[in-house]
Amino acid sequence: MSGLFEVSVEVDRPVEEVFAYLADGRHDPEFSPRVLEITKVPDGPTAVGTVFRSTVKDAGLKTSRQFRITRMEAPRTIRWSEQSKNLITAEGGYDLEPLPGGRTRVRIFNVLDGHGLGRLLLGPALRAARKDAPDFGRRIKAAVERF
Repeated sequence: MSGLFEVSVEVDRPVEEVFAYLADGRHDPEFSPRVLEITKVPDGPTAVGTVFRSTVKDAGLKTSRQFRITRMEAPRTIRWSEQSKNLITAEGGYDLEPLPGGRTRVRIFNVLDGHGLGRLLLGPALRAARKDAPDFGRRIKAAVERF
């Protein structure tokens, strides 16, 4: 069982700058308060195969997460897949579209999957993610525009 949540925002920055910011997952704590810490392996530019390891806090519980970049097409597309074995895992990405005036439309999406007991938790997790999606988009917009 899985479910999608998504949001789109318009950012007052050129698509190349937005892509560069979002491609470096180490920025995630700047717009996602659930991310407590994050590292990147290997060092250097983000590419297909790059792994981001994080500690996140969801519903009062800390978990370790590991995401692998599965697709990158600068400056338009970033995709990731969770490699960790948690009750709920995600695959998702960013789609970027250049707009007039040096602006960028960003679509953020995740498909959440429940595993084992996580199948029972998926509904509430998905509802919470969908409820937060507009604010999540606004936090991304603000963070990128500060960059």
